[in-house]
Amino acid sequence: MSLRALDEQAGTTRERLVQAAADLLTEGGREAVSTRAVSAAAGVQAPTLYRLFGDKEGLLDAVAAYGFEQYLQDKQAVGTTDDPVEDLRRGWDVHVDFGLSQPAFYVLMYGDVRPGRVSRAAQDSVELLRGMVARVAAAGRLRMSVERAARLVDAAARGLVMELISAPPQERDLDLSAIVRENTLRAIVTPGRPEPAGPAEQSDLPSRAVALRAALDQHPTSSLTEAEQNLLVEWLDRLADVPAPAGRR
Repeated sequence: MSLRALDEQAGTTRERLVQAAADLLTEGGREAVSTRAVSAAAGVQAPTLYRLFGDKEGLLDAVAAYGFEQYLQDKQAVGTTDDPVEDLRRGWDVHVDFGLSQPAFYVLMYGDVRPGRVSRAAQDSVELLRGMVARVAAAGRLRMSVERAARLVDAAARGLVMELISAPPQERDLDLSAIVRENTLRAIVTPGRPEPAGPAEQSDLPSRAVALRAALDQHPTSSLTEAEQNLLVEWLDRLADVPAPAGRR
């Protein structure tokens, strides 16, 4: 058998194992996804599974990636508009809908929290979110740095979905999603484009710093040395996360 044929066969076997594991996960949760059960469901010998995935954790990572592909398809189906804040709002809704419609995949992607270990699927999801938040920054609408805002949205959305998943379906308060979403957006997004500030008015300084940082990311300048650009980025990030004066949020 040629090397190409062997590669194709391995790819087909891998897909069968991932699909079998995904089906078991959907039907019985993570506990149902044992290497023995997956091998039997896929009609594959256990040594083949270990050769392709290394161990059970490797298999679960592949299944989580499979779930993320579904999530990504939902995200892409929503598309983008010329309003990045509204796109972020719709992205939140897609995230929540995915968690409630695919709870086993969601818990696999986000629920196994251990210091220093984040699933590849969860990392990819955060990168997607960071890109959406960066568009808000580029529009001059972000109150804080892209990194901090993305972490805040991610934490709020994950916490909300885990809370809803843990409740019996008939007891879920789905209105919580809109409440948490709008409060989170209010914390990171300015009401509108920043107005020109006078000498004593600096409540919009963080959003201006974020906007300049985003512009530099999109259009690097050759008028500064690498060291100067790194220093400027550090200063802008620090200014971006300066708390707004009391009463000016």
